[in-house]
Amino acid sequence: MPRAATTADVFNAVAEVRRREILVYLALRERPVGEIVVALGLGQPSVSKHLKVLRHVGLVDVRREGRQIFYRTKVEALKPLHDFTQTFERFWRHQLTRVQRRAEGKSDR
Repeated sequence: MPRAATTADVFNAVAEVRRREILVYLALRERPVGEIVVALGLGQPSVSKHLKVLRHVGLVDVRREGRQIFYRTKVEALKPLHDFTQTFERFWRHQLTRVQRRAEGKSDR
């Protein structure tokens, strides 16, 4: 079965590790492309390609100042991802409680 285009939705866009790294790097403050290139050790064409995908799905804000373009993670756009993963929070909390009980030598039941 062919995979959906990475430009189609937020979930496919963040499936790529480099795009997740970019989002994390841009979460604290906006940065120009050149700074992203240096900080993450990626080529400029690669960074620009990833930013295009992130911009297309609405995960980054863009601001132009003269010749420079600044990007910043659009945190509110990550809500669908947060909501989805939160669905499984109860499961993971339960699993961690089980691990803790076993480590402490307590019964799981």
